[in-house]
Amino acid sequence: MRRAMNVVPGKGARFFLALIPFVLIAFLYVTGSAERRAVNPNDKLLPPVSEMATTVTRLATEPDKRSGTLVLWADTAASLQRLGLGLGFAAAIGLGFGLLLGMLPTASAGLGPLVAVLSMIPPMAILPVLFIVFGLGELSKVMLIVIGITPFLMRDLAMTVGAIPREQMIKAQTLGASTWQTTLRVALPQTFPRLLEALRLSLGPAFLFLISAEAIAAENGLGYRIFLVRRYLAMDTILPYVAWITLIAYVLDFALARLARWGFPWAYVQEAR
Repeated sequence: MRRAMNVVPGKGARFFLALIPFVLIAFLYVTGSAERRAVNPNDKLLPPVSEMATTVTRLATEPDKRSGTLVLWADTAASLQRLGLGLGFAAAIGLGFGLLLGMLPTASAGLGPLVAVLSMIPPMAILPVLFIVFGLGELSKVMLIVIGITPFLMRDLAMTVGAIPREQMIKAQTLGASTWQTTLRVALPQTFPRLLEALRLSLGPAFLFLISAEAIAAENGLGYRIFLVRRYLAMDTILPYVAWITLIAYVLDFALARLARWGFPWAYVQEAR
């Protein structure tokens, strides 16, 4: 008997199956928008797709009267800069401490509990503290992303290093490798693929911290724009911005996945079988 758990769709079928939910969501939205507008022509909750397209075109192609910038692209550039800095610093710190905790039992015993405790602190709870300490400028927004995802990266990478077969460590030492050489030649190469995967998992929280910080104290950015126009119930701007943020996050996730498989194909050998 053929079981459903053993049915593997081909590439064409996978594309079709993936497309169905998006088509259904679009259909439900268009239908709901039309029904609400039929009842109330001034309804703002579900604006028609044509209205959102007009708003996006204006934000992307017409300079803002106050600042003279193309609002959509200026907001995107500001948010991506903050996100990139936050992810970059978090990755560097997480990789360094992950290797330290994973390679040195003494460091793990001394710093492991502290990192575990830090990872339990809700980053949003200390946002006011960050604004007080670092001010309302760019640094506080970047630091929220760093503080929010770095402890997770530390713990995840430390566990990755700890899961490396002990035989590899022993062989390296037998060949005369020092702790530093073993870290660089054995642990580090096997940690990079997991770092990229961990960054993929951190994209969602990183965007959450970014949008939250921009909503409270910023003069530009995707989160700033959403919370600026919410008072006017401008769903024709809010919904496209949410979709744009989602698309950016998906593209970044896809790029990190491709980078991991291109740079470290040996780590995905079993997936290819």
